[in-house]
Parts: sequence; structure tokens; C-alpha cells
Amino acid sequence: MSLLSHLECSYCRRKLDADRIWNLCPDCQKPLLARYDLSAAHRSFTPESLRRRPPTLWRYQEMLPVKDPRFRLTLREGYSPLIAARRLGEELDFPNLLIKDESLNPTGSFKARGLGVAVSRALELGVEEISIPSAGNAAGALCAYSALAGIRARVFMPRDVPPPFVAESRALGGKVTLIDGLITDCAAAAREGIEKHGWFDVSTLKEPYRLEGKKTMGYEIAEQLNWTLPDVIIYPTGGGTGLVGMWKAFGEMEELGWIGSQRPRMVTVQSAGCAPMVRAFQEGKEFADPWQGARTLADGLRVPSAVGDFLILRALRESRGTAVSVPDEEILRDAGLLGRTQGIFACPEGGATLAAFKRLRKEGWIREEDTVVLFNTGSGHKYYHLWMESDGE
Repeated sequence: MSLLSHLECSYCRRKLDADRIWNLCPDCQKPLLARYDLSAAHRSFTPESLRRRPPTLWRYQEMLPVKDPRFRLTLREGYSPLIAARRLGEELDFPNLLIKDESLNPTGSFKARGLGVAVSRALELGVEEISIPSAGNAAGALCAYSALAGIRARVFMPRDVPPPFVAESRALGGKVTLIDGLITDCAAAAREGIEKHGWFDVSTLKEPYRLEGKKTMGYEIAEQLNWTLPDVIIYPTGGGTGLVGMWKAFGEMEELGWIGSQRPRMVTVQSAGCAPMVRAFQEGKEFADPWQGARTLADGLRVPSAVGDFLILRALRESRGTAVSVPDEEILRDAGLLGRTQGIFACPEGGATLAAFKRLRKEGWIREEDTVVLFNTGSGHKYYHLWMESDGE
């Protein structure tokens, strides 16, 4: 059973009742974090207890927020493979390279994790209509789990997103509204409906439970590496929920006694055409200024401002990590390299992690003896247009 105990503001530390519907902290308007009874977890939640559980993210049910098992929606999300990238490693002369391939999740991306848990908890709390602004993959995941729950899904996407994202959302029963502009403009349009009709807002880090689904990537990496952690994790960062979630998971696992104090150096990678976190990290800021004129072919990275900016930057600095921006031509080239060497049809965001790895390896920031995990966060199938005129090189 879930050991959820309360919610806590990530900034001012106010504690809130977890059995009420919340979005941001009512005092400082910063993201809320789910907290658990870790003393109780010590008695029943152990690595050995996982051996008999199904290979989905719900194997970590004690550290997830849904209390009644009847409300745990599943399409077999989570427990994605952690692949030893042998051929890619040979080409790059780097033997300890791993790929966490999230493209095998339901709806083809890591977004199934966060939305699967968020919609499950919303259903448990009595939500009947739910809303999200999305650059693509989150919309499809929300619509899939809302369909499973019988909850109405309202989706707001930029008009220029690749057509497969729109088709998927509509096929899964979502009400899609296309907006001229960026995801921030979609968020503004969604907010009008939320204020007028009372829809529940599941925007990135504007409710506490998408983060909980994403954090299971951290639990999985530790479990798949026999309760050790890699030296470096390179993660494509738009809203940053996955990076923040993994950092939270590592803290929970240490308190549970499953791992020690060693942590991976976390790396945020963004497109050179939209890199607010990279700029803020380099300038030593706590918060990131919005990026003006955001442009990139990686729709998931076209996020000019992030609600959880300070949480992303905090994780990078606490881990002795870094932030890297790479141009779109390198993103597309290295997505293709993942395909030609590992048979993974990667999304552009996945290609960005390889481009960042090559940059950091050349600079000596990544050492010869390091074990490095790259994240491919989704399938390239929804970006098929990027390859239609490519010769594969």
C-alpha cells in the first residue's frame, strides 16, 4: 500500500494534507512534493520485496501516491530497458555507455509514467475533467490514461506540433485545442478554461503527482544496476520533471538504506534554440529567465520557462553536474547515430543527449572510467517528418 503521508512545498516547506486536491503551494506558488512514511517503509519495502512484482512502475507502490489499488491505472508503463550500448560505445571508443530507452512505454514516451500516476491519483481524489498544455507526448499520455479512467481530457497544443501528436490525442478521446504560439501560450489558454470550468490542471510541476511517476526512472536505474548508480546521467530537459523526480528518488532510496550517498552527476541538455536552464546555470542564478524566440525541432525542448526551474538548477549544483546546449543539426545527426548503431528510432530529445555526451567527452568533463546513462525519452515515429528527406547520414 502507498505510504504517502503529506505534501510539502519545495520552496517554503509548508506541509499540506495529501488527501485534498492541490496544484501549487497556496503561500508561495511553488511546486508541491509528495512525502512518505519512510520509517514504515523500512519494515515492508525492501529490494527483496520487488522480486515477485510485475515489471511496471507500480512495483514501487509504497513510494507512489495512490492509496487504493482500485485506482492504479496501468497500460504496462515503466520498467523500460537499460541497454548496454555496445556498438555505439565501440564507435565512440567509450565502453561504459548505457541507454535508458523510454520509447517502449505506452504512447511511445516517458510521459506515460507521470500522467499514468497523476491521472490515477486524480481519479482517486474525484476529479472528473482534466486539462494540460503540451508540446506533444504529454497530451497523448494524458488522453490515454484519462480514457482508461473515464475522465474527460482537455488538451492545448501549439498549432505547429507534428500531426501525429494531434491525431493520437484525438484518437484517444481528448478534446484538442490548437493554439498559435508556444507551450507557454497554450498554458495561458488552458488557464482560462481551468478558471472558468474548474478543470484540474496537470501542467508540468503544477500538481504533485506527475513527478512521482517520473521518479520511478531513478528507482529503475538503481535496481537495474544492482543498487548502484551511474557516474553521469544525461537528460533532455524541457519542464525538467524527470530530472527533478530522479533526484528525489535517489534521496528516498538513501533514506531507505538501499543506496549510499554517492550520486550521479546530473546533466541537463537543451537545444541551442531554447536553453533557459543552461543560461541560468552558467550565470549562477536560482531561477531561469524566460527564453525569447524559442525555436527547435525537438518539440519537447521548446519550453521557454519552467515552473520547477530552481529545482532543476538545485539538482545540477548539488550533484556537481552541468548544463549543455546543442544545435538542432547535432540533435538530428545523433538521433540518427542511435538508430544506425543500436536499432533505436530515437526522438530528437534522445539525440540531444548523445550530442551532449560527445561534447562533454571531448572537453574531458566525462572521464574514461565513468559509467554514463543517456535517456531516449520517446519514439522517433511521431517525428517521422524529420527523416522523410534525410538519407540517413
